[in-house]
Amino acid sequence: MNHPDENAAPALRRLLDLLASGAATVDFAEVLADARRRGAPPAVLAEIDDATWQALRVHRTLRQHRRREAELTALFDTAGDLAASRDLDTVLQAIVRRARLLLGTDTAYLTLPDEAAGDTYMRVTDGSVSVLFQTLRLSLGDGLGGLVAQTARPYATPDYRTDERFHHTGTIDAGVLDEGLVAIIGVPLLLGGEVIGVLFAADRTPRAFSPDEVALLCSLAAHAAIALDTANSLADTRAALAELNAANELVRAHSAAVQRAEQAHDRLTDLVLRGAEVPDVAAAVAHLLNGEIAVLDAEGEPLAGRPAPAAELAGAVAASRAEGRSVRHGEQWVCAVLAGHDALGTLVLRGRPDLDDADRRLFERASVVTALLLLLRRSVAETENRVRGELLADLLTAPERDPAGLTARGRRLGVDLARPHLVLVAEPADRKGDDRGRLAGAARRYLFGSRGVSAEHGEAVVLLVPEAEDPEETARQAAERLSRLAGFPVTVGAGRPAAGPPALAAAYAEGLRCVRALRVLGRAGEGASARALGFLGVLLGDGHDVDGFVGATLGPLLAYDARRGTELVRTLRAYFDCGGSLTRAKDELHVHVNTVVQRLDRIEALLGRDWNQPERSLELQLALRLQLLAGDREG
Repeated sequence: MNHPDENAAPALRRLLDLLASGAATVDFAEVLADARRRGAPPAVLAEIDDATWQALRVHRTLRQHRRREAELTALFDTAGDLAASRDLDTVLQAIVRRARLLLGTDTAYLTLPDEAAGDTYMRVTDGSVSVLFQTLRLSLGDGLGGLVAQTARPYATPDYRTDERFHHTGTIDAGVLDEGLVAIIGVPLLLGGEVIGVLFAADRTPRAFSPDEVALLCSLAAHAAIALDTANSLADTRAALAELNAANELVRAHSAAVQRAEQAHDRLTDLVLRGAEVPDVAAAVAHLLNGEIAVLDAEGEPLAGRPAPAAELAGAVAASRAEGRSVRHGEQWVCAVLAGHDALGTLVLRGRPDLDDADRRLFERASVVTALLLLLRRSVAETENRVRGELLADLLTAPERDPAGLTARGRRLGVDLARPHLVLVAEPADRKGDDRGRLAGAARRYLFGSRGVSAEHGEAVVLLVPEAEDPEETARQAAERLSRLAGFPVTVGAGRPAAGPPALAAAYAEGLRCVRALRVLGRAGEGASARALGFLGVLLGDGHDVDGFVGATLGPLLAYDARRGTELVRTLRAYFDCGGSLTRAKDELHVHVNTVVQRLDRIEALLGRDWNQPERSLELQLALRLQLLAGDREG
């Protein structure tokens, strides 16, 4: 008879082989069943049964150790991911995938709160097949995740759809149903006692999650919380570094801009102190800003650079004065040139539609330097004008006393009285008591930058300007601009161009008579010369410019007759001599009446439709008489 130990030995060796190979649990029970089929004695069967039970204990322990080893390996790998990776998405995706694999679930996912929207959203999913589930957003407190977030504790359910512990919503239930989930476990991501997210694992069949599985998922959630915290810290650090770098760059840029602005200011100031003119400063500013600079005076007249329409810039200039800064106007920049509240002019920058802060400050510094230059020029000009005004006053008061002395004084002051000048006489249209002083200031600004001279004399302000090509147009423009500068209507009369003290004094008298004639004619606030006043100008003028009056009045007819060999002037004279009678005129001219009519039509085309009006016809008749007198004198 065999010993029981010897009969049990093969079975025991087989159990050891099963343990070594990691066989399934059912394979261990097959050893005892096989011994019974062979008819092993009860004692041997009892020994094999005991050994099988012991082997199963060892098998279970080994399996637990293997699982624990896998869990520890997963946690170790996750820690390695945290240490090696700077990509939050990669780390979170790896954690969710490991949770799914270690727990053996169909899917795993992680939700995070959206502070801006006030809800939570799916941050990462693994194993999900439903787009609806992947884009699910959960209100705070809803579903299993809401309970986990509120209590900061893990929760599991073998069948989510029938579990009443959670606040079910149609949106969440629809997403869970579309994904086909049944058993769900959720654990909190904790950071300093605060829930910052929830990690889930879920199956599509009913399942009870063990405490070990809950603990494992909590460990993975802890790593996910660390990853989020690290990512946020890195983001904060990067943001802080970016802000620091930006601040350093801003400081460097500001320092460079300040240095450049100081150097530019020193350069421009040096130009002013060395006696540079406005165009020199404008050229320097244009070079510094790589653009085109125009400098306008207070009335919008160009002092340097291309002109700019004053009406178009008015709004921008007003805005610049109000803000005390340069302003953008279309593709240009405009900066008011100010001395306190006194507007001296305007700077206009073209070709630089986009100015950075540094160049904008430089442009504004240029306006300060320009203001300094204009103030210096104004001060010098006012001093020179005061001295020259005394010369002009003496010239008008006693021109015959010492003409040579007056001419010599003028030459020392930069005024060559021996050269032709135009004398303008300006009076306030309303002739108020305090208006002449304001008009005198307006005259100084009008002459600013030119070689002209002005002085108060009698009730008027007299301006002596270099001879202009057209005295009539000069007087008209002077009246218009002086009115704008003074702020009230100004009447200006121009005498004939003259040279030498006596002739200039006579021209002043003629200009004064012209001003009075304008006032009598109801044309106060306008500008004109004696010649432009027609026959009245002939009577007012000292020279009695008969030829000039005849030429201005009959010029078109005289030129037509000379060019065509016609007799328009003779026809007009006959028409007036016959009292406007066509019949008598045709007898006087020995032509047909139709010929007279045709000639009068031509006269109207040349002289204008008002040629037969009373005032105009009077001038024409006077011109015709003076032409005859001139012909008699020549004969």
